[in-house]
Amino acid sequence: MKKSSIFLSAAFFAAVLFSACTPKECVECKECDLEHVTPPVEKEGGVIINGVCWAKCNVGAFRTFVSKPTDYGMLYQWNRQTAYDNTTTGAVTGWDNTLPEGEVWAKANDPSPDGWRVPTAAEIATLLQKDKVKNEWVEEIDGVFGCRFTDLSTNKSIFLPAAGCRYGSDGALDGVGTFGYYWLNTDPGGDNAYDLHFRGNGVVLSGDGKVNGFSVRPVAE
Repeated sequence: MKKSSIFLSAAFFAAVLFSACTPKECVECKECDLEHVTPPVEKEGGVIINGVCWAKCNVGAFRTFVSKPTDYGMLYQWNRQTAYDNTTTGAVTGWDNTLPEGEVWAKANDPSPDGWRVPTAAEIATLLQKDKVKNEWVEEIDGVFGCRFTDLSTNKSIFLPAAGCRYGSDGALDGVGTFGYYWLNTDPGGDNAYDLHFRGNGVVLSGDGKVNGFSVRPVAE
């Protein structure tokens, strides 16, 4: 059984990008963009890309970062605490293929370390602003493939390894070194939740079945 997937329209992309601005923040604005928002502080263990402070590494075990950016980390079903590795092939014994509950990833289930959280759709969308962020499929040190996002104004970057995924039907592993899926904290309704998906130089904001096991790259709270 393949995982379900939806790809999001340009209209949706624009909507989530500009949703980062609240009405209070935009009182003095003639055009609503992200530049008027107070810039975040670059937190230890993080790097600011287009106004958002991203963790340098993926989540490993629950509420723990892996030791370096090229480590794949663990795979999580949406809004659940259980961590699965991305090395054991085949189906997972005891895999839970029931639909996770909720419309927003609950704080108690967020696998991010203290001071970090699963990103929003608006925060992921800032990585896809081509006039401000360059994304490229690269092979990093240790022979790990993935996608690098570079802030064009500062030349700072983050690397998201292509950790693959575990399919929702039985937890079978696929795509390590070929593609990456990174969860967001909300869903578009039904069985899907939003995620960032990349394969080669193709990077999209999409929606996929909540029962799949995907990577988590947090942002600072």
